[in-house]
Amino acid sequence: MRNPRWHRDEIILALDLYFDKNRGTIDTSNPKVIEVSEIINKLPLFQIRPDAEKFRNPNGVTLKLSNFLAIDPNHPGKGMQSYSKLDEAVFHEFANNKAQLHRLATEIRKVAADQRLLAELHQIEDDEQTQKDEVIEGQVLYKLHKVRERDKKIVRLKKEEAMDLYGRLYCEVCIFDFHRTYGDIGKGFIECHHTTPLAAFKAETNTTLKDLALVCSNCHRMLHRKIDTLSITALQSLLKKPA
Repeated sequence: MRNPRWHRDEIILALDLYFDKNRGTIDTSNPKVIEVSEIINKLPLFQIRPDAEKFRNPNGVTLKLSNFLAIDPNHPGKGMQSYSKLDEAVFHEFANNKAQLHRLATEIRKVAADQRLLAELHQIEDDEQTQKDEVIEGQVLYKLHKVRERDKKIVRLKKEEAMDLYGRLYCEVCIFDFHRTYGDIGKGFIECHHTTPLAAFKAETNTTLKDLALVCSNCHRMLHRKIDTLSITALQSLLKKPA
C-alpha cells in the first residue's frame, strides 16, 4: 500500500524550506532536508503509515521541493510535474506571504519538539475540518487550539468567573442557557471556545480567561467550521440576519 498523500502541515514545512534563502541544494544529503523529514515524521497527522520506511523520508522531501520548482513561475526549469492540487494551492496561498508561512512553520516545529504537546494532540479526535484538510493554518495548530480550549483547569476558572459576574452560564453568541432549557441535567454545562485566531496561535503561549468565550455546542461547531475567519462577533451578526 502507498503512504497517504501529503497533508497541508507537511506541505507548509516543505514550502518554508523551499523559500529559505539558505536552503542549499535539493538533495537527500542536505541537512535541512533531513531535518524537515524528521520533523514531519513526528507530527500527529497519520496513525497509519503503510510504508513506514519511506514515509516522508529525505527522498520524499526532495521530491516535494522539486514539485514546487514546477509550480514556481520564477523557476526557469520544469521541476517535477507530478504535484497535487493541494501543493499548488498552498504554494499560491503563501507565495506572496512568506512571513506568515514561516511563522506557521515555526509554530509547527515548536509543537513537534514538545513531547507533551504531541501526546495531547494525539488524543484529539479528527473532525470535518481535519478530514477535509481545509484549515489554512494546518491541522497541528487547529488541534492545539482544541487542546487549549479543553484544558479542564482554565475552563473551570472561566465558568466560575461567569457565575460570579452573571449568576449563570450562557452562550456568548446566542444566549442559550443549558440549565434554563434542560433543568438540572444542564446545570453547569457550557463549552469553551479559544478566541485567538489560528493565524496568531503560538505553541508556547499560556491560555488566559480573556482568550476563552463560553458558547453552546451549536455555536461552537459553527465557529470551528470557519475557524480561520469566523469570530464571536461575526457569528452574532449572522444570527441577526432575517430568515
